[in-house]
Amino acid sequence: MKYTITGDNLQFVNVQLEDGELFQSNAGSMRYMTGNMTMEAKMKGGFLSGLKRSISGSSLFLMNYRSNGGSGVVGFGGSAPGKILDVDVGKGAWLVQSSGYLCSDTTVNVDMAFQKKLGSMFFGGEGLILQKLSGKGMAFIAACGDLNVIDLKPGEVYKVSTSNAVAWEETVKYDITATGGFKTALFGGEGMFLTTLTGPGKIVIQSMTLADLAQGLIPYMPTSSSNRGGDKGGLIESLFDNS
Repeated sequence: MKYTITGDNLQFVNVQLEDGELFQSNAGSMRYMTGNMTMEAKMKGGFLSGLKRSISGSSLFLMNYRSNGGSGVVGFGGSAPGKILDVDVGKGAWLVQSSGYLCSDTTVNVDMAFQKKLGSMFFGGEGLILQKLSGKGMAFIAACGDLNVIDLKPGEVYKVSTSNAVAWEETVKYDITATGGFKTALFGGEGMFLTTLTGPGKIVIQSMTLADLAQGLIPYMPTSSSNRGGDKGGLIESLFDNS
């Protein structure tokens, strides 16, 4: 399997498979494929494994892709403007925010993981359930915004704004800490808690969450009043209203 990641903030991961090679993805993430590629839905690991994947934000069925009659290409994309990151789970398991998994080698296991700290469950921003990627091979995760990958040394700590922690290696300890006093929590714009990530291991931080993007677009969304003048019916109504 060979791959490239192309694009800027609306990226593709382009996977080249040789004859007979297999690849898998979350349902609905395929964007194109060459004519010699075949696609089939598989409930990997049985119903219980599929259900756990579904609860964690992935899909009940994973899509399997196979190249027939020579080299073939299949492309995948995320569901929001952002980046795609490749991770080698053969070097160690990763914990990923809910719905972060995009696609991978079929030797990668996609499972559900629970937060280990009670405070992280309720205040950490990613809730109770995460995705765990383990096994062997390459996996690809997608997240909104730009991504910053940091390799933490043993004992090194990063405090991350709530919900901006995309993924981290299993060796990284995950917890929460208070932002400070009452005034800081109330007016600082970060809420009452920050995520703390303690090395060793790599962490991935996103510049913008999907919730941030949606909130930023609200002032520019059309309203019923602005639509009235944008069509003939609205124009006629406004004429009668002013008469």
